[in-house]
Amino acid sequence: MHDIINEIWSTARRNKLRTTLTGFAVAWGIFMIIVLLGAGNGLINANMSMMGNYLANSMEAYGSRTSKAYNGLSEGRYIELNAHDLKATESEFKNNIDEVGACYYMSSTVTNGENYMSLQIAGVYPIHTKINKRPLICGRFINEIDQKEKRKVLVLNDKQAKELEPKDYKSLLGKNVNVGGISFKVVGIYEHPGDGESNAYSAYSTIKSIYGANSNSLGNIEFTFHGLTTEEANEAFEKTYRRRLNANHQVHPEDERAIWIWNGYTQSLQMEKGIAIIHTFLWVIGLFTLLSGIVGVSNIMLITVKERTHEFGIRKAIGAKPWSILKLIIIESVIITTFFGYVGMLMGIFANEYMDATIGHEVTDLGVVQLTLFKDPTVGLDVCFEATLVMIIAGTIAGLIPAYKASKIRPIEALRAD
Repeated sequence: MHDIINEIWSTARRNKLRTTLTGFAVAWGIFMIIVLLGAGNGLINANMSMMGNYLANSMEAYGSRTSKAYNGLSEGRYIELNAHDLKATESEFKNNIDEVGACYYMSSTVTNGENYMSLQIAGVYPIHTKINKRPLICGRFINEIDQKEKRKVLVLNDKQAKELEPKDYKSLLGKNVNVGGISFKVVGIYEHPGDGESNAYSAYSTIKSIYGANSNSLGNIEFTFHGLTTEEANEAFEKTYRRRLNANHQVHPEDERAIWIWNGYTQSLQMEKGIAIIHTFLWVIGLFTLLSGIVGVSNIMLITVKERTHEFGIRKAIGAKPWSILKLIIIESVIITTFFGYVGMLMGIFANEYMDATIGHEVTDLGVVQLTLFKDPTVGLDVCFEATLVMIIAGTIAGLIPAYKASKIRPIEALRAD
């Protein structure tokens, strides 16, 4: 075996360009499939993380503008959800709806000593954190007692807390801050999501009574549901629910724009379909890249055998068996493919780690929301080794075919070869 390796090394040194091209084809194929899959996983992980912040079996209803004239009323009217819509949601859809809440938004300046900032404060029911998951760093979220007693409490995210108390933002917990001239107690601090809304929160009853007492607008309705396990069932429910709310506002029953519904379940289904398409596309591209490497190895091995036909004839003439020639070419193919495949795998892993350390943690600020578009762009070691193993096997097969032909050639024909 030692003699075979020395011979392969000697052959590689004599044919540096050929060996380099073979190795590059192998390394590039492994490198590209790992980088492509890593980049795809970065996009997928960012989207999955964003969807993971929301409860799948939940819906939110918003008022919008009518798109059809109805009962003498023109199109383009703005619809504001009201208490009748909330009551209808709670009482008429009990077969599917579990918990119901509402959100009322207002903007105000929050002050803590000399520090201040403008915030959007959402008045919410306790159900809100079940639908929009917000991991708490310390304290608590809005509860039923806050809602019933209209307590002036406030939940901030860590970035907001750091603005109001730069030295030690956690010390803000339990303190009172000034919200538009009214004292509110900070009862909780949650982790800024980075890829969604960054509101401060208070009890719905508190915000509505202080800032929306003279308005019939309810804000937005949100609820959890059960029993809607297919896309068709969700679409049928949305249609029925929308028609019911349309009736409250004298809106055409078929007007789908007057009430806008966000459905976590159908959003999840669409996300899963999109992820499946991305995954398939990346694997197809990656496999074609691997195939190009395999073709490169195969072509180089064919050239190698052709160049060494005369040598193989001499070997056979002095008594070399077909298996020794076959073994020599196969081992050469395996060693070259394994070495350069390993190099390509390491380069691919390094490239993914570099992407993770740079763009993998970037947050895109869109003004209204901040989105993480790329997260953890890495590939499991199992995929790396599997891709390398595929290339090694393919390289072996690519070397096997010309090696078999070379081992069968007659010595006199080999000696006559140019």
